[in-house]
Amino acid sequence: MAKLVVNQDKIGNIEELVKICPFGALENHNGVLEISGACKMCRLCVKKGPKGAVEYVEEEVKQIDKSLWSGIGIYVDHVDGEIHPVTYELIGKARELAEKVREQVYAVFIGSNIYDKAEELLHYGVDKVFVYDEEELKYFRIEPYTAAFSDFINNIKPAAILVGATTIGRSLAPRIAARFKTGLTADCTILDMKENTDLVQIRPAFGGNIMAQIVTPNSRPQLATVRYKVMTAPERSEEVKGEIIKCEIKKENLKSKITALDVKKKNKDVGISDAEIIVAAGRGVKSEKDIDLLKELAELLGGEFACTRPLIEAGWVDAKRQIGLSGRTVRPRLIIACGISGAVQFTAGMNNSDYIFAINTDDKAPIFKVANYGIVGDLYKIIPDLIEKIKLAKEA
Repeated sequence: MAKLVVNQDKIGNIEELVKICPFGALENHNGVLEISGACKMCRLCVKKGPKGAVEYVEEEVKQIDKSLWSGIGIYVDHVDGEIHPVTYELIGKARELAEKVREQVYAVFIGSNIYDKAEELLHYGVDKVFVYDEEELKYFRIEPYTAAFSDFINNIKPAAILVGATTIGRSLAPRIAARFKTGLTADCTILDMKENTDLVQIRPAFGGNIMAQIVTPNSRPQLATVRYKVMTAPERSEEVKGEIIKCEIKKENLKSKITALDVKKKNKDVGISDAEIIVAAGRGVKSEKDIDLLKELAELLGGEFACTRPLIEAGWVDAKRQIGLSGRTVRPRLIIACGISGAVQFTAGMNNSDYIFAINTDDKAPIFKVANYGIVGDLYKIIPDLIEKIKLAKEA
């Protein structure tokens, strides 16, 4: 880190110095020179101003002792002990990373009446499960959950922690990052680990136009969130390995300014995240009524209909059916992309599908680079023929 230091006694003509800054970051406040947030650290004031009036100072970064931090932690996302599938996906990735650096995988399980559910995690390769089972943790409230999570970090000191990008995970991870003054990379699509336990976090940036590689070499723990369906969950082993550790925490640390009176389950939406087959529409669909054609195909295949962002912005489809960086991540066995160009914003949300089938009139469309099968043609001719053949096959 670096900063600019102003030596008021060496300035001389303050207005002449103010004029040097091309960004208007130097301000004269009653004869005192101040640097505003508009400063771009170009250092013209240092080079062209009176000698010593403004100094560029490199701050010494306190180096962290990485040997004090080891292992990879996983936050167990659950509702009433029912573990969210993203947890198993994160365990699979954590196991892969841990083997590279020859360290252990830990899981932190926070809730009430959950101790007997912890054994399930040991079937997926977790070395130790740390369980915080308290009545005060029955419902998710940010203060007590943060206290329990922080207690786990302070006692175990994992080098990296992976959190599912669920509603709870997106709320809890930033709170933990702020408390430990460490970084947090959201919605990672690729994770790797160096021999010195530095976590390499890769995610789309600038609207998905580039893939940013983020490393926080002087921060521990390293925190990353990952969306559901991005990583691959390991196979459940019948053999149980590892241990479950019951953790104690002081009751006063679990106090909250929020009182949860009751929690009611909402009606489960029929979503695209868990669909085995998806028919997706893109900008190639000309009108709202034409969506019915693709919905019919999806219904015949026993799948779900989805779309890209332009159709959401047009108001044709509910936002819950959008695939991509600003929508849902999916991993079906089959996805049929109809009239979709294949911009990275879309493909990042579905490129882990087992089979990708693309239909597009443009033979140079990027979607064909990720598709397993492709047809260069008009969806308005291909889809009706496909529907007809499926109907005949079902009648036979």
